[in-house]
Amino acid sequence: MIGDQIQFTEISCKSALHNLKSKMPFDWDLNVFRGCQHHCKYCFALYSHDYLDDAEYYKHIYIKTNIAEMLDKKLSSKRWQKQVINLGGVTDSYQPIEKKYALMPDVWRVLIKHKNPVVISTKSDLILRDFELIAELSNCTAVNIAATIITTDEMLKSKLEPNTASISQRFKMLKEFQKTKVSRGVHIMPLIPYITDSFSNLNSIFFMSKEIQIDYILTGLLNLRGKSRNVFLDFLQNEMPFYYQDIFNLFNNKDLKTSYLQSISLMLSDLYKYHDISDAFMAPLTKRMKELDKG
Repeated sequence: MIGDQIQFTEISCKSALHNLKSKMPFDWDLNVFRGCQHHCKYCFALYSHDYLDDAEYYKHIYIKTNIAEMLDKKLSSKRWQKQVINLGGVTDSYQPIEKKYALMPDVWRVLIKHKNPVVISTKSDLILRDFELIAELSNCTAVNIAATIITTDEMLKSKLEPNTASISQRFKMLKEFQKTKVSRGVHIMPLIPYITDSFSNLNSIFFMSKEIQIDYILTGLLNLRGKSRNVFLDFLQNEMPFYYQDIFNLFNNKDLKTSYLQSISLMLSDLYKYHDISDAFMAPLTKRMKELDKG
C-alpha cells in the first residue's frame, strides 16, 4: 500500500455469522467486509484487524465473496432458531465498495428465504438500492434499520466521517423506509464530548428524527479503548487541537468523567421527554415479532 491508496482483497469466509460474547440484545453478527472505507475518526472497531499483520482497518478492505452462500448454509441448519442477526457490527455493510460487489442483495434474498429477523445500522444511503428486497423481508419478519447520526453540521461530519453519506441523505433514507413495515432508529453514537454533545446539536437531531416519526433514538458515549484511543487523539491533535486537552483530561480523570456522564444523562433525559421519543432499541423489533407470531 502506498499513501492513502486502498487495497481490496477478495476472500472466502468459513462462516457467515459471528457469535457475540458481549452483552448485546442480539447474539449474532454478520459482516460482509473486514475493514471500512468510511474512515470515521472515532471508530471503535479497529481492534477487529489486530490479528492481520499486513492490514490497516481503513486501507485494506477484505471482501467476503461467498458470504450469502455461507449464510444460507447456516440458516438452513435444523439447529438454527431464527435469532436476530445484526448486519455490520464492526464494518458498514454499505460502504462504497458494496456498490461494485453488490453482496448485500444476495444476503437479503437469503434472509427472505428463511424469514430471519435482522437489525442494521449504516451511514450510507446506498441501502436504498435494495429497498424492494428489504420491504419484502419486512412483510414476513421483523426488520430494523438505523442511521448513525452524530451531528447535523455537514462540515463537522466531513471531518469526523469523511467518506460517508451526508446527514440529509441519511434522514431521507430513513424517511423512505417509512413506506415499509421496517422499524427505524437514529443512533447518536458516539456522543463526542465538547464536540457533538451541545444541546443545540442534539436537539436538532431529535427534532429532525421526530419529523420523520423515528421509532427510537439510541445514544452512546465515545469509546476510547485499544487502538481507537491513539487514532482519535492523534486526529484531534492534528485536526482539532482546541478540543484535545479537554477530551484527554476527561478520559483520564474518573471523577471528571462521572460528573460529565451525569450532566449529559440529564440533558438527554430532557430531550427524550420533550420530543416524546423512545430510547428502547429493541422494542419495535420485539413488537413486530409478537404481531407476526399472533398471525
